[in-house]
Amino acid sequence: MSAPQNRLTISGSIIELAQLRHTPAGLPVLQFRVAHASEQIEAGLPRQVECELQAVALGPNALLIQGARPGDQVELAGFLAARSARSKQPVLHVERIEFMEGK
Repeated sequence: MSAPQNRLTISGSIIELAQLRHTPAGLPVLQFRVAHASEQIEAGLPRQVECELQAVALGPNALLIQGARPGDQVELAGFLAARSARSKQPVLHVERIEFMEGK
């Protein structure tokens, strides 16, 4: 049996950026939201899909995304984790950010 997998890659538009903050250890943290819209094939038929996703970037990625603006197109890769011990709402923990301008 293979090890459990938790990888997500998604592209979309930044719709909200929080203020940069720092952990008690001094690590920069930035929370933001991304909107995704695309056409996917499901059961052999095209389907329009839209969603919004909470994301968080730490360290150098937080500093990188800090320069973004709402409306900027990005491709994000990372893993999903619960928002907190009390809230199981998924949050994308970003490990890679690529700005899609000019692509």
